[in-house]
Amino acid sequence: GTLSERNECHCGLNAPMLDSSISELFSAGPGYLNTASVGLPPKRALEALRSRIEEWEAGAADPSSFDPDVDRARAAYADISGTTIQRVGIVGQVSVASGLVASSLPCGATVLLAEEDFTSVLFPFLVDGRLEVRTVPLHRLIESIGSSVDLVAVSAVQSADGRVIDLEALASAAHDAGARTYVDVTQAAGWLPFDSEMFDVTACGGYKWLCAARGSGFMTVGEDSSWLVPRNAGWYAGDDVWGAIYGPPLRLAGDARRFDVSPAWFDFVTAAESVELLADVGIDGIYEHNLTLANALLSHLGLPPSNSAIVSLDTPHGRALEAAGISAARRAGKVRLSFHLYNTMEDVDLAASLLAVG
Repeated sequence: GTLSERNECHCGLNAPMLDSSISELFSAGPGYLNTASVGLPPKRALEALRSRIEEWEAGAADPSSFDPDVDRARAAYADISGTTIQRVGIVGQVSVASGLVASSLPCGATVLLAEEDFTSVLFPFLVDGRLEVRTVPLHRLIESIGSSVDLVAVSAVQSADGRVIDLEALASAAHDAGARTYVDVTQAAGWLPFDSEMFDVTACGGYKWLCAARGSGFMTVGEDSSWLVPRNAGWYAGDDVWGAIYGPPLRLAGDARRFDVSPAWFDFVTAAESVELLADVGIDGIYEHNLTLANALLSHLGLPPSNSAIVSLDTPHGRALEAAGISAARRAGKVRLSFHLYNTMEDVDLAASLLAVG
C-alpha cells in the first residue's frame, strides 16, 4: 500500500518481523537503541574497510579503485529511495546540500521551514540574507504552503522526537502552490519507504539508518534540476572524473553526478556494503520490523502506537537505561530510543523492564 496506508496500520504487534538471522550480520549485543544518533555497521562493511585500510597501510591503495564503491553505494541508494542512479549525487553532510539549495534560490525567494527542525536544514537558509525565511511549527507546515512560498524545506522524520511528516501531503501541497521542495531524509532513509522523485531535492547523511561511516551521504534531484547551481563542483563532478582534474573548460556530468563532492573514500567503502545490505533485505520489511519493535515498547508502557522507528519518552528512568547498558539519547528534554533491523524483542523487553518501573 501507500505510505499513508502503512502509517494508518501502525504495524501492530502481530506484524511480520525480519528473520532473526539478520541481526547476526551485525556485531552488537542487546541494548543498542541509538541508531538515530549513530547506526551500526554490518560485519561485511567492517571487513571491507579493514581490507582497504591494509592496502593503504601497505602503500597499495589506488585512488581510482574506490570508484566502484561509490558506484555501488549510489546504485543501492537509488534503489531504496525510489529513483535512478542518474538522479543521485554524493555529499558528505546534509548541510552541504542545504547550502547548495539555499544559494541556488533567487534573491528575495521565500523559504518555509519547520521551527523544530534540525539545524543542518535550518541554518543554511537562515544565514543567507538574500532570502525571506518563515518558520512555523511542524504541525502547521503543510497548511502554510501557499502561493507566496518558493521553497519548503523540512526533515521527513524529526530528529528530536521521531515525528514523521506526511510526505505525500507535503508533495501535493507544494505542487498545488507551485513551490519547490527540499527534504532531509537522514532520519528516514534506511527504514521508511519513500519516493524521492516526489521532491525537487532530498539529502541524506549515511551514518545513521544507512549504517555507513560518517562522511558518506547522498542527495537526489528531481526531473528538472536546471535551477540548481552545482557550486560545490570539483573534479569528481566532471563528466569524465579522471579527465577533469586540471584546467578549463567547465565539463560537468550531465546527470546528478554534477552535484557530487569528492568522496571520503573509506566511508564509501562502508556505504557500498551497508546500503546494498539494506536494499537486499528490503525497506518495506525493515519498516515493518522497526515499527513492530517501537510499538511493542509503547504497548508495554501503556502508550498508543506510533508510525515511527523513533520513540521519544518523558521519563525519569534515563539513568537506569544507561546503568543497564542500554544506549539511548537525550533530545529536547526527553529520552529517545530508536529501533533498526539489528534490534530484536530482547531489546524491547530490556528497555520496558526499566521504563515501566514506578
